[in-house]
Amino acid sequence: MLINVPETVVADALRGIAAAHPELTVDVENRLVVRRDAPVEGRVALVSGGGSGHEPLHSGFVGPGMLAAACPGEVFTSPVPDQMVRAAAAVDSGRGVLFVVKNYTGDVLNFDMAAELAEDEGIQVAKVLVDDDVAVRDSLYTAGRRGTGATLFVEKIAGAAAEEGAPLERVEAIGRQVNASSRSFGVALSSVTTPAKGGPSFDLPAGELELGIGIHGEPGRERRPMMTSGELADLAVDAVLEDLPPGGPVLVLVNGMGATPLLELYGFTAEVHRVLGERGVPVARTLTGNYVTSLDMAGCSVTLCRADEELLRLWDAPVSTPALRWGR
Repeated sequence: MLINVPETVVADALRGIAAAHPELTVDVENRLVVRRDAPVEGRVALVSGGGSGHEPLHSGFVGPGMLAAACPGEVFTSPVPDQMVRAAAAVDSGRGVLFVVKNYTGDVLNFDMAAELAEDEGIQVAKVLVDDDVAVRDSLYTAGRRGTGATLFVEKIAGAAAEEGAPLERVEAIGRQVNASSRSFGVALSSVTTPAKGGPSFDLPAGELELGIGIHGEPGRERRPMMTSGELADLAVDAVLEDLPPGGPVLVLVNGMGATPLLELYGFTAEVHRVLGERGVPVARTLTGNYVTSLDMAGCSVTLCRADEELLRLWDAPVSTPALRWGR
């Protein structure tokens, strides 16, 4: 592994983010990544965070048109309420702060506590819970569906609404609409290796894959012999469509879990488009790449979001972050 020691891996990464992205303010000691121009007058601020190891989520999505601040925790471990309160105080312009929270028990509890503490300091806080993973109803980390790829859609689309000056209630409503309109399904071709363990976190024999894996290496629905890209696309897209609300065109995220080459991801994207075409689902926009990862896990996930004209307009709005950038 390309690290110094496991104990400093998050701090080392934050120092690297600071060196590579001077447009951000990085507080290594307090574990915060903030827009350098925050607070932005007259604008609602989005704050999110979670365990490290899922990069570029969330620190890579800090910037105009998306998050105002991110709170990285230790690897696969929720950030603490103090981080979230500091982030809210750093970015609040007086228009309020929206917490975007993936549905994992530690994240939910700590963001709830942080919201109470921030409100005690006079900061208005709203929350959007992301729970898009259709693979399992409950997991080792959560009660109910896990929060995965739809987090990117929520942060981008709600972030665009905030950038336009929408009030907190409207930004929150848009975030909730995006989450309600999104579903995801992931597949693992190999185990994740955490810095602390230094080896695979679970046993996945050669020639097998895990369907419905979580982003922390949680088990999914079942294991099967290795399948082709086309077979996986049929399975994953159908699993998502079974639970996706009916409607019009979709935003598509084909997401790599960290160790799958773009050559393979683009091939898988072609298969996802084939399946959607065969199922009569029009595609409005597609994003392919490593965005919500699980360290060095080989695999992918598919996220679909039913998008009306307003959501598409906000998706297309300018964004300027380390990991997502267009229109500027």
